[in-house]
Amino acid sequence: MSDAPAPGFDDMTRDIADVPAVEVITTVAVHLMSAAAVNLGLAEEGDQHKDLDEARKLIQALAGLVTASAGEISTFHAAPLRDGLKSLQLAFREASVVPDEPGKGPGEKLTGPVFG
Repeated sequence: MSDAPAPGFDDMTRDIADVPAVEVITTVAVHLMSAAAVNLGLAEEGDQHKDLDEARKLIQALAGLVTASAGEISTFHAAPLRDGLKSLQLAFREASVVPDEPGKGPGEKLTGPVFG
């Protein structure tokens, strides 16, 4: 256990102010991707954590973040996020017992239909 005092609000505010926006956006996107992958059953012991309703929500949120921020974070950062999003959308379609129609899957209203 550390004897150091917990950081105060001013310290945390100063720390977050030093983080570039692109880093915050990509970090949030990676968290959404990871959570969606777990809910798609793609993690170890996948079926134990599989929840397609939760995965749909996370993929939708990820699509909104990626679509809205793509012009602000440059192609260098946006392209891998788009690729990850597409992979999750395809994995969702494969995991679904009754797949959504093209253009109706999670996030597809924002990204357009996703095909394999």
